[in-house]
Amino acid sequence: MQQQEQSDGVLDLRIQGMSCTACATRIERAVGKLAGVTAVSVHYAAKSAYVAYTPESITPSAIMDRIEKIGFHASPHGKDGSGSSETDALRLRVFAAIVLTLPLLWTMAHHYSWSKGIPVPLFIQEPLLQFLLAAIVQFFIGMPFYFGAFYALRERTANMDVLVAIGTSAAFVYSFIAMMTGGALYFETSAVVITAVLGGKLLEATASERVIQENDSFGALEAKEAVVIRAGRRERTPLARVRADDQLIAAVNEPIPADGIIVEGQSAIDESFLTGESALVTRTVGDRVYAGTIVRSAELRIQVTAIGQQTMLSRIAALTRQAQATKSSIGRRVDQLAAIFVPVMMVLSLGTLLIWLLWLAPGKWGTASIHALAVLLAACPCALGLAAPISLVIATGKLARRGIVLKEAGALERLAQLNTIVLDKTGTLTEGKPALTEMYSLSGEPSSLLRLAASAEASSPHPFASAIVAAARRAGMVTPECSAFQAFPGKGIEANVEGKRIEIGNAVFAAERSWKMSRVMQSFITRKEASGETVIYVSINGQCAGALAFADQVKRSSREAVHLLTGEGLMVLLATGDHISAANNVADQIGIASVHASMLPEHKAMLIRQLQDKGYVVAMAGDGWNDAPALAAADVGIAMGGGTEAALHAGHMTLLRARLTGIYEALVISRLTVRNIRQNLGFAFVYNSIIIPFAAVGGIEPWMAGTAMALSSVSVVGNALRLNGQMTRALGKKKHAIDNL
Repeated sequence: MQQQEQSDGVLDLRIQGMSCTACATRIERAVGKLAGVTAVSVHYAAKSAYVAYTPESITPSAIMDRIEKIGFHASPHGKDGSGSSETDALRLRVFAAIVLTLPLLWTMAHHYSWSKGIPVPLFIQEPLLQFLLAAIVQFFIGMPFYFGAFYALRERTANMDVLVAIGTSAAFVYSFIAMMTGGALYFETSAVVITAVLGGKLLEATASERVIQENDSFGALEAKEAVVIRAGRRERTPLARVRADDQLIAAVNEPIPADGIIVEGQSAIDESFLTGESALVTRTVGDRVYAGTIVRSAELRIQVTAIGQQTMLSRIAALTRQAQATKSSIGRRVDQLAAIFVPVMMVLSLGTLLIWLLWLAPGKWGTASIHALAVLLAACPCALGLAAPISLVIATGKLARRGIVLKEAGALERLAQLNTIVLDKTGTLTEGKPALTEMYSLSGEPSSLLRLAASAEASSPHPFASAIVAAARRAGMVTPECSAFQAFPGKGIEANVEGKRIEIGNAVFAAERSWKMSRVMQSFITRKEASGETVIYVSINGQCAGALAFADQVKRSSREAVHLLTGEGLMVLLATGDHISAANNVADQIGIASVHASMLPEHKAMLIRQLQDKGYVVAMAGDGWNDAPALAAADVGIAMGGGTEAALHAGHMTLLRARLTGIYEALVISRLTVRNIRQNLGFAFVYNSIIIPFAAVGGIEPWMAGTAMALSSVSVVGNALRLNGQMTRALGKKKHAIDNL
């Protein structure tokens, strides 16, 4: 993808040169100290960084220069093809190291009784040849370790490069001194360790790259070219040259190049990337379509509304990368541990040297050095550093492919701990497309009341406003322009129409303004609310003029979702601004026992805080307009998007298709992910707690310790790769459960 716009104060970077999580921590500290940087998060596994900054105080180039100065290379995400170049260079280094190390491995036949029968050619036994081979591996192939160690120590930190550089240098110098004094040579130790570490890093990088590519499938949906209509002719042009309001042709079985509105044609469209639903949907003239969705039955002519980084596809991809770059509380605790891990291992290595030298093998520098070196090389901060982020990459990718956009890693962890969820009604439990069923006018024709209401509501995004405008349009009304429009979230609106002040709102809004209603109107309201419909009130110049009744169908997925969520042990509550009768009607249909009606947005936020004070971990699901305070107050705010761009700005998580079963899917994925992270951390701790003491007592050789260190991080990645299959099987069981409801 192209670089994000710099004016938004967000920098999405790809980082090359990191060797372990300590490197990511070092970048965060260095960049975080820059004036104008408000937040920074570096993802070691994904080799990426997310930086929020104030454009007036600092430029992106200054941020990238700072990263370069501490020993890494930074470039805007997708600006170049360097994603696999680092892996390719690592592959070349591993190949060269293996070729040069194999002869040295052959010489090991002299060191062990079990290998005495293996013939070793005389030329390989030549000390000078062993020195030259080991020197090339140590100081040419292994030179990046020295650079990494230098930059780390210069910043007063330590990372895996420091361990490898010190450990292998000690082994090499020991063998060099032995060569000069006629002692036993161990040049293979340093060479094998470097080769093993590089091999482990290659396996780790290859697996991580595969995970990232599989779970960031948005790039494959991006068209590179578009067929644009210019001067009445079709012209194929690079996508970078397409502009808003251009008209383009979307061909069959190809992704739509840009967001837009259909101006000609009708087709079945695959919107699975956007909603997570495989079923095709039919779109026709006037409907909105999105970049990355695929035309399946007939070509369309589309007028472009958004291109490049402004498309829904790019926004989702950017938010997904942002989530992958952020850290959960588990990740932050691991980073804190990793920051002290390397210094602690160096102290333990020094302690091992002194214990052997002064107590276990007094005066035997060679024996003491070998065991201290084994401790140094056994230490593995990489396994710890990979434990959380690699699982997070898999989870966020899985969520995105199901139409669930996660904005921060911490929300996924909190979701796994969830025990309570508060649901809004309109657009969350119901379709969010209410229809105007009946009108009551205190004086005059109801059509006159509808005409004024439609004019006043023309600028409102609320579903009831859309229903009023749609009813006026169906009646063939021409509505005048309104002015002085003002919205009161959770209550209503007011505007001036033809010199009249029109106010429209719910019962709370009407009560605040002391609108008086006749007995006949009150009877109308009671009858409609008893049947589960929602009633809103209309006033003209401060006097109640009538009421409008709306019916909104309950989604089938709402009943399914509530059943599944309660089955997972969650307490489900309904909180709505609607009247108690309408709220109870919906709650009865879907099986919710706890109902809170006639609630303003601030009341919903207060309800959530009261639940949190009692020790509950609370999620709130609602739309991004009226429920913003509650979404922000909740431990996990879930915006029901319905495929709209606006919902991407609300909450910690967005369901692009407003179906509540998506919450259950996210809950299942979050719990499996947290469990997988804990397994990874458990493995890393068990590995270190066993291998380090074993190395300290002389149970393994240095080259074995280095090899084990390299393989430990590969094992963590391997366990994380199991997560994808686990999630697929678990969600498959969910589908079976829904089918049997």
